[in-house]
Amino acid sequence: MVERIKIAVAVLIAAGGLYGFYALRENYPTVARLGVLLGAFAVAAGVMWLTQAGRDFVVFARESIEEAKRVVWPSRKETLQTTGVVFLFVFVMAVFLWVVDAGLLWVTQKLLGQGG
Repeated sequence: MVERIKIAVAVLIAAGGLYGFYALRENYPTVARLGVLLGAFAVAAGVMWLTQAGRDFVVFARESIEEAKRVVWPSRKETLQTTGVVFLFVFVMAVFLWVVDAGLLWVTQKLLGQGG
């Protein structure tokens, strides 16, 4: 129950910051409004970090960063070759579909007696 209260407080703080950003629209410069918004979001993130869900998210984010570091990214040459193959395939398929469409149009016109 305490966890849900902390989450609700974090959501209310974030919503309050968002409300403050728009409520201060006419009287304050944008920098001050952004300060209110980002400050409220920072406080909400701090409150959220005190919950188990927040700590689980931090652990998940760290593990995601570690996993991304282990990914073997393709080289520039491999990326360009793969992109070239994709573009070639798309071009060939476009021409093929155009030929099929034109052929079906011709056949349909002949069957309906509209072709010249």
